[in-house]
Amino acid sequence: MSFGDDSSKEERFDIYDDSGAHIGTASRSEVHALGYWHRSFHCWVTRRAGDRKLVMFQLRHGNKDTYPLHYDITAAGHLAAGETVQDAVREIEEELGIPTTFEMLIPLSQTSFESSGIAQGVPFIDREISDVFALVYDGPLDSLQLQADEVIGIFEAELESMIELFEGRLDAVIAQGFEVDENGSRRFDERQVTTSEFVTRPLSHYAAVFRSLLAHT
Repeated sequence: MSFGDDSSKEERFDIYDDSGAHIGTASRSEVHALGYWHRSFHCWVTRRAGDRKLVMFQLRHGNKDTYPLHYDITAAGHLAAGETVQDAVREIEEELGIPTTFEMLIPLSQTSFESSGIAQGVPFIDREISDVFALVYDGPLDSLQLQADEVIGIFEAELESMIELFEGRLDAVIAQGFEVDENGSRRFDERQVTTSEFVTRPLSHYAAVFRSLLAHT
């Protein structure tokens, strides 16, 4: 079953019912307007700097249809209709400029989330089934090349501090990184970040992922 106008150029996703059964495809706008379950790929990138274990997170572009200008998973994306999670590894190179194969990833979990809100004045309902991975990167943060229409910044903070933040033992953590302006210029910055600035997911999920990353970094 296909929902919406097949002549549309808009990206289409496979959609699922509440039991996880595939029920057809729908356009991106329909998926977020009507709250269809769909699949996504999440990859958290970590690295070591001496004895420090760091996790990177992106700043989403202001034109995103969900959670614009929020901090989010280092690289992530929806699976287009017919794609597998192995195909979705492309998101890492597209968004961050890191050439990666699926075999380089560390599988962490599969999770399901429901959230809703308003972006660009339009209500959305986001229901995602997400495969979550880690990638240990041996290059510096400033070597990353960001996808201009998706990601406007990349920051990193110590994993142990991020665990404390999302477990409620810290109010904010210090992160370092850079934003890219509309002319492509980078502005390096150190800033405080809080849980409210991240895409809305259970705080316990973030904390659990960061604990897993700590064990693998």
